[in-house]
Amino acid sequence: MLAEDVDDDLWSAIGDPTRRRLLDLLLSGGGGTATTLSQQLPVTRQAVAKHLGVLDRVGLVRAVPAGREKRYQVDDAQLARAVAQLSSVGSAWDARLRRIRRIAEAIRRAQQAPGETGGSSQVNESGES
Repeated sequence: MLAEDVDDDLWSAIGDPTRRRLLDLLLSGGGGTATTLSQQLPVTRQAVAKHLGVLDRVGLVRAVPAGREKRYQVDDAQLARAVAQLSSVGSAWDARLRRIRRIAEAIRRAQQAPGETGGSSQVNESGES
């Protein structure tokens, strides 16, 4: 996945620990209102409502009127999209780290074998000497 394929607004919303906790509560409880969720968090109802608004704007939750309040539920499709992006970004970083390791190992091998090549060894981008 390329950097431009990542939804920055989505990841900004998920990046906040209170919003992640709200998502956990909504997933485990099957939904909730700002009032019921605030009872499980060390923040005010108003703060919870603002966090839910952010999650709603990026599509991670959807609100359904429930009397004087709104009942929020996680949008499974958008959450699956976020998980897929995270997995893709993780795979890309794993590949980068494997390349760095190969380069570091090639440099270490070159330093451990002084005199074999008569000087410094060139290491290409794939980590090969």
